[in-house]
Amino acid sequence: MQENLHKGHKDGLIVLSGGLDSTTLLYDYKEEIALALTFDYGSKHNASEIPCAEKHCELLAIPHIVVPLDFMARYFQSNLLLSGGAIPKGAYNEENMKSTIVPFRNGIMLSIAAGLAESRGLSRIFIANHFGDHAIYPDCRFAFIEPMMQSIREGTSNRVELCAPYTHINKEQIVAIGSRLSIDYALTWSCYEGGAIQCGRCATCCERKEAFIKAGVEDPTKYQQ
Repeated sequence: MQENLHKGHKDGLIVLSGGLDSTTLLYDYKEEIALALTFDYGSKHNASEIPCAEKHCELLAIPHIVVPLDFMARYFQSNLLLSGGAIPKGAYNEENMKSTIVPFRNGIMLSIAAGLAESRGLSRIFIANHFGDHAIYPDCRFAFIEPMMQSIREGTSNRVELCAPYTHINKEQIVAIGSRLSIDYALTWSCYEGGAIQCGRCATCCERKEAFIKAGVEDPTKYQQ
């Protein structure tokens, strides 16, 4: 999708959750990333994810900030949020996961990231949306990302570029990239339940397990079961 990501120029900001996908992107483009940005938006797993994001930024000596978006948990409806209902178990598919959609989450976060990048004089934003999320989350699809690229570029004085290099690959391929980069995936979080140990039963845990199996990479994750 994007042939030139300006390899070697440390002028990027990454939206980093602490999950498997964005952590892989962090290491994949670490030489280009000047700042990592994590959002605390009141999800059930923010408290588990954020320390992972902090740890990897510490290991890579990349500055990291956490921006609170607590209004989302107060006013938005989604089972992913602390204010929502149960997290679905079983298959990671549209029917099972639609209750975890946080309305326009990436649009809100990318808007803030664009303003922060412009404020800091950074010319690129990295986001780790991937093909496996497309059927479930509207704001992960190329049909959303492509116009956001133009909107961010045209809406910032320094014409910030949105870079989404994983848009057309799946989680299995992301795990393969991370394996080559020797990422410690034990220090990443996927489970939507939150807590101290990933449950191993919710749909995101099932997706995570399947990605490691398909990639032929040993899964270092500790699961409750």
